[in-house]
Amino acid sequence: MIKNKEIGFLTLDRYLLRQFFPMFFIAISLFVFLFLLIDLFSNLTNFLNNEVSVVTILRISLYYIPESISNSMAISLLFASAYTLGDLYARNELTTVFSSGIPFRRFSISLVIVGFLASIFSFFFTDILVIPTSKTKNELTRIALNRHVTELNSDIVIRSREGRIIYAVDFFDVNNQILNGVNIVEIDENGGFVSQIRAPSAIWRETYWEFRNAVIYQHDGEFLRISPLEPTNFFDEDPETFRRHAVNVEELNARDAGLLVQDLRAAGLPYSHVQANYHRRFSFSAASIIVMILSVSMGGRFRKNILLMSLFTSLSAAVVYYVTEMLSMALARLNYIPPFIGAWFPVFLFLVIGLSMVRSAKT
Repeated sequence: MIKNKEIGFLTLDRYLLRQFFPMFFIAISLFVFLFLLIDLFSNLTNFLNNEVSVVTILRISLYYIPESISNSMAISLLFASAYTLGDLYARNELTTVFSSGIPFRRFSISLVIVGFLASIFSFFFTDILVIPTSKTKNELTRIALNRHVTELNSDIVIRSREGRIIYAVDFFDVNNQILNGVNIVEIDENGGFVSQIRAPSAIWRETYWEFRNAVIYQHDGEFLRISPLEPTNFFDEDPETFRRHAVNVEELNARDAGLLVQDLRAAGLPYSHVQANYHRRFSFSAASIIVMILSVSMGGRFRKNILLMSLFTSLSAAVVYYVTEMLSMALARLNYIPPFIGAWFPVFLFLVIGLSMVRSAKT
């Protein structure tokens, strides 16, 4: 008897997913197309004024597809699940499920599992594909529109060894791992001057920086002595530290963003905005499971105008969620609230709302 019941549940799960996935793929295709159109028309005037070729425009749009998929994932899941459950209710199939004694929570558990798996997929998809393609898309757009951008790998300042070593670099050649215009200041525990090193450049030699024509300034208590830097006096700050400081945090993957937070914290520099962005990498992916719980809570509430009501509900919930996230992230970046709370507050808020609505859902 128990085995037959489990088989019946699995049959219902497969049936529900067969109804859900076609609508999901239709929804995500439409939303991706919508995002592409919005991005295209927002830059269309600039493209025309700069006589950008059609091939270049199509190439820019191609690199924007992964980000569009990432942005469309949650709202497509919400729309497809709300529509699927509403359609089943309109055809009285959901009523049949209720009458058979099957709890609605059990009937819709497969959708929640899909949301959980989508959250995991969304995180790795963003980390591996969305970030590099978005960076390439932004670079192509800047080149096509002849926009001048201040190099992020210039004027880098890094503090290491608990703030006792301060690196000031005019320009970091990421590809060749060369520091240009190097100025290194060493201070003691009380903040007093110990030495200063100046060099036109320094190149990374696997384990240390090799300085070219470097001189060192040292204070012996009475006089400031200037002498060539001895070859034995080398520094071993990892080039990855300079690379992470040389790019926008939004263009770093989760691992490098986490390391950048550690770098800034160890150096005693402000890191709230970077840490908030780091936590958002995880909270943004969690939106998929949250919207599935919301859709389950709304299951069976729409019997008429299902398509219109599902679309309206999905867009409304998405707008409220992202506006809430935008406000909390802004407060976190300004250090009014902790970065963790700024990133995760919308997730916990909508999780509580979703679970509360599930308890009152029709069954």
